[in-house]
Amino acid sequence: MVSGHIFHCRRNSWPAEEYVGRTALQLLDFDGGAPPEQAWRRKLNSDANLLKEFSVTFMEAMKMMTLGLRLWSYVREEASHGRKAPIDPFTKERCRPSASQGVPLGGMGSGSISRGFRGEFKNWHIIPGLCESSPVMENQFSIFVSRDGGNKKYSSVLAPGHHEGLKKKSDSGISSWDWNLSGQHSTYHALFPRAWTVYDGEPDPDLKISCRQISPFIPHDYKDSSLPTSVFVYTLVNTGKDRAKVSLLMTWANSIGGFSHNTGGHYNEPFIAEDGVSGVLLHHKTAKDNPPVTFAVAACETQNVNVTVLPVFGLSGENHVSAKEMWNTMAQNGHFNRENFSAGSSMPSSPGQKLCAAVSASTWVEPHGRCTVVFALAWSSPKVKFQKGCTYNRRYTQFYGTSERSAVNLVHDALTKYKLWEEEIEKWQNPILKDERLPEWYKFTLFNELYFLVAGGTVWTDGQPPAIDEKANPGFNQQKSSKRGTKDTKPESVKESHVNLTAEQIRDSDERSVSKFAAVHGSQMQEQTNGGLKSEEPIPYMISKDGPENVGKFLYLEGVEYIMWNTYDVHFYASFALLDLFPKIELSIQRDFANAVLYEDRRKVKFLADGTSGIRKAKGAVPHDLGTHDPWHEMNAYNIHDTSKWKDLNPKFVLQIYRDFAATGDMQFGRDVWPAVCAAMDYMDQFDRDGDGLIENDGFPDQTYDAWTVHGISAYCGGLWLAALQAAATMAHRLGDRHYAEKYKLNFIKAKAVYEAKLWNGSYFNYDSGTSSNSRSIQADQLAGQWYTASSGLPPLFEEHKIRTALQKIFEFNVMKVKGGRLGAANGMTPKGKVDETCMQSREIWTGVTYAVAANMLLHGMEHQGFTTAEGIFIAGWSEEGYGYWFQTPEGWTTDGHYRSLVYMRPLAIWAIQYALSPPKAILEAPKVNLMDRIHISPHMARAISEISIRKVAPDNRCFPSSAFKCEC
Repeated sequence: MVSGHIFHCRRNSWPAEEYVGRTALQLLDFDGGAPPEQAWRRKLNSDANLLKEFSVTFMEAMKMMTLGLRLWSYVREEASHGRKAPIDPFTKERCRPSASQGVPLGGMGSGSISRGFRGEFKNWHIIPGLCESSPVMENQFSIFVSRDGGNKKYSSVLAPGHHEGLKKKSDSGISSWDWNLSGQHSTYHALFPRAWTVYDGEPDPDLKISCRQISPFIPHDYKDSSLPTSVFVYTLVNTGKDRAKVSLLMTWANSIGGFSHNTGGHYNEPFIAEDGVSGVLLHHKTAKDNPPVTFAVAACETQNVNVTVLPVFGLSGENHVSAKEMWNTMAQNGHFNRENFSAGSSMPSSPGQKLCAAVSASTWVEPHGRCTVVFALAWSSPKVKFQKGCTYNRRYTQFYGTSERSAVNLVHDALTKYKLWEEEIEKWQNPILKDERLPEWYKFTLFNELYFLVAGGTVWTDGQPPAIDEKANPGFNQQKSSKRGTKDTKPESVKESHVNLTAEQIRDSDERSVSKFAAVHGSQMQEQTNGGLKSEEPIPYMISKDGPENVGKFLYLEGVEYIMWNTYDVHFYASFALLDLFPKIELSIQRDFANAVLYEDRRKVKFLADGTSGIRKAKGAVPHDLGTHDPWHEMNAYNIHDTSKWKDLNPKFVLQIYRDFAATGDMQFGRDVWPAVCAAMDYMDQFDRDGDGLIENDGFPDQTYDAWTVHGISAYCGGLWLAALQAAATMAHRLGDRHYAEKYKLNFIKAKAVYEAKLWNGSYFNYDSGTSSNSRSIQADQLAGQWYTASSGLPPLFEEHKIRTALQKIFEFNVMKVKGGRLGAANGMTPKGKVDETCMQSREIWTGVTYAVAANMLLHGMEHQGFTTAEGIFIAGWSEEGYGYWFQTPEGWTTDGHYRSLVYMRPLAIWAIQYALSPPKAILEAPKVNLMDRIHISPHMARAISEISIRKVAPDNRCFPSSAFKCEC
């Protein structure tokens, strides 16, 4: 817990008054129009500089040349099948990344659209795994003001006019609109999941305008947080002496980004719903047989607000009203014809033609009067389809059905419920925002880093089995029922399958899903060739026992550049956010991995680092990820290394399981996943080659730092293994499994002595026990195992003075010796105080690891060091003097600020800091007893373990035994 006296240097560096005049703030303090005291802020005329990507050194390039050639070949092979490779450093986006991002729209898992701080709608993530980064410039809010009987008029798009793609004003497209906003007196204020844009006298000097963007991201709300919708609340304050007619306009293109409009077949139609909600539906036919998308753009008509629509306009004016004509109508009349609501559906668009729609909301604002106008956007794409053929229903369809026309109900509910959403959001955020002990920058950065749970390619399904796309499975020509989960035939024998399950799992699985999947893939007897390697049946869909409530299945990408779902070594850091805010989702993910541990997938895979081949998934090994193009069925999309030989994944699984078990107090969860914990621990025995209880690394990058070679015993993996032994022993004791409790405790005692003897040098733990040039390097992440140990309420792995001494060394070297602590913690430092240049990753600063190190410092009473360490990420990534990585925090950057892998999962680890400050109730109230002391090792067990250590028998690959559960002691 944080003491109350340590923040004497707390900064008030982001007051709203420095961005918006005090008078404007007071006037807008009506119906939530004023921005909050704590928020990330920018002026709209701020420069959105292009971001600089990292580059490898000549020596690094030479070392990775063979890998690069194999990767290039693999990328081309995947492209020949119409698929994008999970890692593709060769294909660059058309739109270069810039420092222009803002709070994204929508809830989780239903497709996302980002919105830049200057107002552009960009980074379209509607189709899973694909992101169209270019802004769709037709999507805008605009304003038209008429005063003094029409003698004084103002009109402008509510975005600065210095955007790429705007042509000459003389054309008939959007360049003909009035782009009169300079942005000098307009500001953006972000506090995820809301954002405020304040126009202080722009374009009308006597009109104050606030646009408040609201999305339904509400912790512990597993319904509304899944909804694909956002609300835009405009607060208008007339400071002039005369009455003003104000018309707000929302325009929207029938597009999901990029050139998606070129396919044709799209159409629009107006609608009128209940409670004054009306607008336009834009039906979008996607390419490559992806599920269609329907947008709903709407406003709420009230006694004072009149809503009209223009269902269709185009850019050229050939077949429809042109963008220029639409604009002139609004400038002249301030509204559209009411008869447009009866226009019906438009003709489908021709290929290459872009259809747009407009919704206008007009009102009169009296002198010194105020008014509120509300718009909303919803997008309904009820089905999510992966490229290898499986289609699922999204989570929100449980509440709104599977019709694309549910967009009408979504937008209606958004317009009528947004105030309730805001109440829940403020109830969640206010205790942190009002905590005077916390640094100012931390409060809003904590919430803003959550952008990734919306914009990180998240997919949230209804938890039901998939429907199989017959086109993607040409061998399937029988049992063509379209009903999802229908039992068409009996499933193939588990013994005959190349995927092995335990008997317990078969009983627990949903019989319909296995039957359906077996019916489909059992008929595909011919083997498919994949790069010269034969592939066989995929893994049956894994149905988890999610307790009394099925919250669906949840996927999020490692990053928009690393397209792999639920990458587990990274989730290890990011999972604190889900555990705190959506614990049922976190447990669902852990159940998926627990099921996966017990599977074996013998399909052959070529590993690109060394060119060898192996099986896709070994039984007992925790998968690196849940896949890319067929998640849950085809895991381990990552194919640089054979991750069944990685040393960190299994310990991380055990540590996460125990942390979640301890934090939630869910005994049923513990019992359900315990067989997988035992299997994961037993699997690691093969890596303890000398019988000392401690695993050894194998002289290649066999862990999350997959370019940083490790030899022998390592601080990182060895520490994770120590922590996993203690966690597994404690969990076994709590579940009444005496055999495993004794076994893991004895191994822990042995391994701990070896670890300290071989790595502790008096001030920190050496990088590894080898003899390479960097074996004595200071790794920022060396105490990752202790971090999880402390987070789980377990006894420390080492004496407290050793832990604090090592953390202090990391602070003094990895943090403060790199630009004075203004970049975060460098992954590796030499004992001489220089950045470790051994490889690309040793010299990088990883954002999520820095947050994790800061959390570890806080857990051990080092508050000053912890917040100083974390603040380096804020300064470099989020501050005005930094590099521009807000709302796209990368995996890491170099000491000169060049990024690698934007929009990355690991920075969610900032929530580990909050977890350290406010631990879960179950951990705070747990008895302060060292359960390890209660585990008594029998002479028989000690003798048996000793004999096994001497013989070092090969691991048993038969089915792993279950344990008999008793009561918690």
